[in-house]
Amino acid sequence: MAIENVHRAGMPGLFAEVRDGDRVWRGAAGVADVATGRPVTAGMRHRVGSITKTFTAAAVLQLAEAGRIGLDTPVGRYLPELVPGARGDAITVRMLINHTSGLAEYLPYAYPSLKALPVLADTSPESLDDNRFTQFDPVDLIEMGVTAPAVGAPAGTPGVYSNTNYLLLGRLLEQVTGTTAERYITRNIIERAGLRDTELPAGPYVSGPHSQLYEAWFGMIDPPRDYSVYDMSWTGPSASLISTVADLNRFYRLLLAGQIVSPSSLAQMQLTVPVVSHEGRTIDYGLGLYPMEDPGQGTFWGNGGTTWGAGALAMIRADGERQMAVAVNMQRWNRLDSSGKPQPHPIDDALATLYRVAMYG
Repeated sequence: MAIENVHRAGMPGLFAEVRDGDRVWRGAAGVADVATGRPVTAGMRHRVGSITKTFTAAAVLQLAEAGRIGLDTPVGRYLPELVPGARGDAITVRMLINHTSGLAEYLPYAYPSLKALPVLADTSPESLDDNRFTQFDPVDLIEMGVTAPAVGAPAGTPGVYSNTNYLLLGRLLEQVTGTTAERYITRNIIERAGLRDTELPAGPYVSGPHSQLYEAWFGMIDPPRDYSVYDMSWTGPSASLISTVADLNRFYRLLLAGQIVSPSSLAQMQLTVPVVSHEGRTIDYGLGLYPMEDPGQGTFWGNGGTTWGAGALAMIRADGERQMAVAVNMQRWNRLDSSGKPQPHPIDDALATLYRVAMYG
C-alpha cells in the first residue's frame, strides 16, 4: 500500500483522498501524536500552507472579472505607500500573483535565525520557537520584503517565489473591498464553495480533530518538535489556511469546472511562467496554480504547501475526473550533507510513488 510505505519510510502520519470520476478513496497511515500513538484519520483538519495561494489568487480574479481590479494595473496605483515610486509603477497585480515581481522573500528578515537562507547550513530553528505566539503586522512584513534587495526585475523570468507578493495581494483585497482579505476570501471563496472544514484562522489553534505537526528543520530539531499551536500571522493570505483533504478536492473540482472563477479567468490562472521555488528548483507557475505531468499521463493542476510541521499537495487532472489531496504531519526531514545540501531520504521516494499511484492509478 503506497500510503503505508510513506509512514514506514519515516513519516509519523499522513492521510489522503483520491477521486476517480464518482469513486472516492480515503485513507490514512501512522499517528497524529507520536507520544500517545493516537492514529491519524482521513477527516482531520490540517494546515495546508501555500495551497492558500490558490484561494487568494481566485479572490483577486473574481474582483478582476467584476472590473474592480486590473490584472495588468500597476500595484502602485492601489498601494502607493507599500510599493512606492518606480517599482510601484513597474510591478503589476499579475506579477504579484505569478511571482515575477522581483520582490524579495520577507521570511529571513522576520525570522532572524533564518537570515542565511537559502544557505541552510547557516540557519538555525530557534526563531521558529521565538515566534510561536508573535502577532506580526502584515505591513511590517511587506516592508521587509520591499526594502530588501530585489531578487529580479519586474516581469523578469524566471521569477522568484516570494510570500511578500501574496501579503501584498491580501492588502490589495482589503483596499478594494473595504473588508479584511480573510473575511473576503471566507465569504466569496470558502463559503461559496461549500467548504465546511476550511478556514483562515484568527488564533494559533487548529480547531476540531487534527494532528500534531512535527518540524525537523533539516535534522536540527531532533526529535522533531510539535508546532501545531502556532500564530499564522507571519504568513496570512499566503499560507495560513486550515482545511481537509475532502474540502481541498472539492475546491479544486469546482475551480476547474469554472464555478469559482469564470472559464476565462481559469485560463489566465493556467498561463505559466518559470519561477524559482524556495527549494531552488525552477517550476512552471501560473496564477496561484502549477501543473504536474508525467509523459503520456495528462496534466494535473493544483498547488502544494508547507508550514512549520505540516505539508499538503492537492492536484486535479485537467478534465476534472481524477484528483488527489495528500496531507503529511512532518516537514524538512532531509538532513544536510557535509556540503550543506539536503540528503535524499526514503520518505522522498515513498511520497513520489504515492503521488504517482494517486494521480495515474
